[in-house]
Amino acid sequence: MMAAGTSTTGVRVGDRAVAEFLALGGQTLPLLRNWAGEEPGNGVARGLLTLATSERMDDRVLKQQLVTAHRDAQASGEREASLVYGVFLHTHRQYRLTADHLMAHFERWPTDEVATLILDAFSAAGDSAYRVHGDALVEQQATLAGPDSWVWASCLAAVRAEQGRVREAHRLAEHALSRNPRSGVAVHALAHVEHELGTGPASTRMLDRWLAQDSQAVQLGHLNWHAALQSIACGDFADARHRADTALRREDVGMRAATNWRLMLVGQEPARRSDLDHVRELLAAPGGMAEVFHTFNLALALAVEAATEDLETLAGRAAADPRPAYREVLAPVVGALAHITVGHPRAAAEGLAALGEKAEQIGGVRVEREIVQDTLARALIDAGDPARAAALLRHRTTTRDHHTYENLLLAPR
Repeated sequence: MMAAGTSTTGVRVGDRAVAEFLALGGQTLPLLRNWAGEEPGNGVARGLLTLATSERMDDRVLKQQLVTAHRDAQASGEREASLVYGVFLHTHRQYRLTADHLMAHFERWPTDEVATLILDAFSAAGDSAYRVHGDALVEQQATLAGPDSWVWASCLAAVRAEQGRVREAHRLAEHALSRNPRSGVAVHALAHVEHELGTGPASTRMLDRWLAQDSQAVQLGHLNWHAALQSIACGDFADARHRADTALRREDVGMRAATNWRLMLVGQEPARRSDLDHVRELLAAPGGMAEVFHTFNLALALAVEAATEDLETLAGRAAADPRPAYREVLAPVVGALAHITVGHPRAAAEGLAALGEKAEQIGGVRVEREIVQDTLARALIDAGDPARAAALLRHRTTTRDHHTYENLLLAPR
């Protein structure tokens, strides 16, 4: 891990800031601000603070901060400059270029833990080949780092969870947490594993215990969302609504929509909804169509509001988009949502079923993409094809400890 600055105070504050950021702890921002304030000429300090706060900056301020950070980092060394350049690419959503840069970075500085903060570029690149390269890179670096690195063990746990290798992911996450009980990446990987296993209340208790020790954790909302999914899985819909209403912020449109759409698919009252005008504003903003999974989440928010015309317009925009994931995957998915909002389940089912494995190109991770399968299962039931719906969800109903949600998806209504 990086030592920050040359003074005793600088080293302590910088190392604490980096460790807290790697763990996604609740003191990340205060520590980064303290570090950058004590060492205004430290390019890595400025760069990491910018990474942590980039979503709140306009493009002009973002570029200004990172140009300054890169200039200062160059004075510190090539590794520091490389790190900040990677942050520059990542915060400007140049995910493929970020991934390419990371491959070169790790060639020169193997097992650099700070660089793991932007490893999600491989999955965000929107190309399965990049995801495969990213997985291989994490495997390689985790091997080089050895079992003492909770950072790399956490990253590998996340990779294994996404690959569906749940037992291995569980072991790695538990190992990482034994090295650092506050590893947010490890506990997040564990949440993914326990979703696949359908552990229900055991998972929500684990997440609640972990969050109780850091009420400001970076992933507070997201881990509560995972807990809400576990509550939905075992039929505790009131708890799912409570978590959505108390832990999710106004800007958490995607998680709120994903919770509410699941509830509505099984005939339950949704939690508090997003404001429709706010969703429309997000879609119209420059980033509204920048990432396919983000746009998909906004489409779910429209579906929760039964905004059929908005969905049809969005499907048309996606169909005309030159990017294959938008044209070939997002467009039919959004079209299917529009069909459901007007009571045409057969048309929805036909559109979704035709996608097959291409549905993975909608982005996100396994837990997040499941909602497409959920929607298809519900449409098949409503279209009078229970056998196909049951076959679609059999791997879940036969392997998960709690699957009340899947049972309800398969129930006529």
